[in-house]
Amino acid sequence: MTPHTTDRSATSAVLVLEDGRSFAGRSYGATGQTFGEIVFNTGMTGYQETLTDPSYHRQIVVMTAPHIGNTGVNDSDRESSRIWVAGFVVRDPALRPSNWRSQRTLDEELTNAGVVGISDIDTRALTRHLREAGVMRAGIFSGDALLDSLGYPRPLEELAAGVRDAPGMNGADLAHEVSTATAYTVEPAAGVEPVATVVAVDLGIKSMTPQRLAERGVRVHVVPSTATIAEIVAHRPDGVFFSNGPGDPGAANHEVSLLREVLDRKIPYFGICFGNQILGRALGYGTYKLAFGHRGINQPVLDRATGRVEVTAHNHGFAVDAPTDAESIAPHDGGRYGRVEVSHLGLNDQVVEGLRCLDVPAFSVQYHPEAAAGPHDAAYLFDRFIGLMQAAADSASSKEN
Repeated sequence: MTPHTTDRSATSAVLVLEDGRSFAGRSYGATGQTFGEIVFNTGMTGYQETLTDPSYHRQIVVMTAPHIGNTGVNDSDRESSRIWVAGFVVRDPALRPSNWRSQRTLDEELTNAGVVGISDIDTRALTRHLREAGVMRAGIFSGDALLDSLGYPRPLEELAAGVRDAPGMNGADLAHEVSTATAYTVEPAAGVEPVATVVAVDLGIKSMTPQRLAERGVRVHVVPSTATIAEIVAHRPDGVFFSNGPGDPGAANHEVSLLREVLDRKIPYFGICFGNQILGRALGYGTYKLAFGHRGINQPVLDRATGRVEVTAHNHGFAVDAPTDAESIAPHDGGRYGRVEVSHLGLNDQVVEGLRCLDVPAFSVQYHPEAAAGPHDAAYLFDRFIGLMQAAADSASSKEN
C-alpha cells in the first residue's frame, strides 16, 4: 500500500477486480493504491469494530449498508490498536458524524491510518457480483496512482494486471503478522471473584474476548501465536483458548501442532473462528475456502443441542469439512481424540459453525460470541467454557481423593 493524503472532494478513484470489472467513484480516506482480497460485510453498524478486527488483515472490505460513518469514530470501540483492513469501500459516506461519543470522522481516521478507500460506488451491484463470481483480489487506485509517469491515466487493463499480481488468500499464513509480540495478562474484572486461569493464544484476538472472560472472573494470559506448549503449561492454565485470526487454516501448521499437544494433555479447550478451524485440522478434518464467506452481525446459526437459532457475528472465508449428519471419529492418528459432533450449523448454507469433542474436553464455534457491536445471543459460550474447566478440575480432584 502506497498512500498519501489529499482533498477527497476533488479526487477520483477506481476499484478494479481481478476479473477486470471496475467501479468508478471518489477517494475516501487516504489516496494511493492498495490491494487485497475483496469481501463484503452485511452489518448495519459496527464499522469501527470491523476496521480494527485483525481477521481482516490483507482484505478490502465492502460495507453493504449504504450509509457509513454516521456515528464517527471513538477511542473506546476499537478491537485492536490499529486499523487492519487493506482498503475500505462504501456507497454513501456521512457528511458529518452525529453521535455524542464521536471524536473524529471516519474519513479522518482512515486518512490518518493511511488506509486507501473508495466511496460513491454501487456497493449493491458489487456485492451481487461477488456473490455470483466469488471473492477475489481487487485494487483501489486514486490520486497519483491513477496516472502513469507522464501524468496520463493508466489503462484499466494495466491496473487489473497489477491486481492479478497481488497475493491471494489461499496458502496465506498470517497469524504471526497480527499476533502480539509479547505476552500480557488481563485480570478478572474489579469486584469479580477469580474462577479460572486461561491461556489465550493470540492469532488475531479482538480486545473484547479477554474482556468477556474477565467479566466472568477469568484471568487471561494472552500469548503470541508462536508460543510453545512449555510456555502455555508454565501458566498452569485451567483452560486454553485459540482466537480468531486471518489467513488460510491449511497453512497454520504450528498452531495445529500446538493444539494437538493441548488436547493430548486433556486441557480444556475453547476456540472461536480461526480457533474452530484449527481444532478441525487438529482432529484430522480438512478445511476449504467458501465462495464468498460469512461476514456481518446478522448470521443465523442453529445450536443443534437446544434447537435454538442464534443471530451471530461472523468473519470467516474458510470452513471445516466435517460430517454434519451424525457424530464421527476424529480422523487424526487412528481416532485418538475419539468422537466428534458438529454442534452448530449455519442456516444460510449448512456450513459447519461449531465442533464438540465427546471424549476430550474441547469445543469451538466458527462465529464470534464476544460480538463487539452485537448481537449477544452466543455469550453463553463463555459460561460453557468455564463449566468445562470446572468439570475438569472436579474430575481431577476426585481422582486425587
